[in-house]
Amino acid sequence: MEPVDLIYKAIYILSIFGVTLLIATYSTYAERKVAAFIQDRIGPNRAGPFGLLQPLADAGKMFFKEEFIPANSNRALFILGPGIAMLIACMSSAVIPFGDMLLVGGREVYLQAIEVNIGMLYVFGVVSLGVYGLMIGGWASNNKFSLLGAIRAASQNISYELAMGLAIIAILMISGSLSLREIAAQQVGFNWNIWYQPLGFLIFLVCAFAETNRAPFDLPECETELIGGYHTEFSSMKLGLYLFAEYINIFVASAVMATLYFGAYNFPFMENLRAAIDDPVTANNVVTIVGLVVMFAKIFFFIFFFMWVRWTLPRFRYDQLMKLGWQILIPLSILNIILTGGGILLKENLF
Repeated sequence: MEPVDLIYKAIYILSIFGVTLLIATYSTYAERKVAAFIQDRIGPNRAGPFGLLQPLADAGKMFFKEEFIPANSNRALFILGPGIAMLIACMSSAVIPFGDMLLVGGREVYLQAIEVNIGMLYVFGVVSLGVYGLMIGGWASNNKFSLLGAIRAASQNISYELAMGLAIIAILMISGSLSLREIAAQQVGFNWNIWYQPLGFLIFLVCAFAETNRAPFDLPECETELIGGYHTEFSSMKLGLYLFAEYINIFVASAVMATLYFGAYNFPFMENLRAAIDDPVTANNVVTIVGLVVMFAKIFFFIFFFMWVRWTLPRFRYDQLMKLGWQILIPLSILNIILTGGGILLKENLF
């Protein structure tokens, strides 16, 4: 790779990192505004116009609050836990194609940090590591409530990862590739995978709620039994890192759902738009930029959906959560694989 390509790649990676943190920051503001709308109240409206500076005020408060470390905790692991959760969350978006390709100075610049032919496995593997941050934080606190919350988080994540992995297998059977760039490229125009995998998407969506510990599956931090759950003993920016990691995971889950099932950066009539512009370089760049906007519009819709569900549905009991994962979603995922395989064979024999 030439130095110019490295510079382009570095700029893109830093941009995505900054955008990820910005979206996570303002997701807290959006969460409170959505909750206020659903509950018929106003929400943050004092810090800046329309309360837009409230997330910055909250971040400043987190930085300057007193830092408390329990006397009998494992100090090293207590500090390491939030860092692992945040690091894993930030790593997850590395292989997601937020756009197609820009032509800059005669060079092809892909709007993707890294492209590996096992991109979906990378996302799945990295997300699976996130449970270590929760377990380490809960165990290092030397608090029984925190430990119980961490155990809940680990068992919940592992249980729903099985159903999520089986749902992804059906997508891989259709696309024939583990590369997220290839999966996105196959959904050109309006040929989105959601039309072929509605059941798989529903399973993936439910598992995404459980994986991100969002209501109605927020049992690891259920205040009625476990106070704050695995982060009960955390304060200052250590607590902020756990909360940030949750919102970054929501952003990543939304981006993956948009990529796998809703065409990623593809949108209807994109080829018509490309054909309407005479200069091929300009046409390519315009379509790519519009696709980038469309991709983030899809992501923002799913983030809103996460918040909508949180303030609409009541919390599950833990036995209901585990029953849903093991006795309903996993069998449905296996059934979806069988139906997908049958559909592929039928298509090959008929056409």
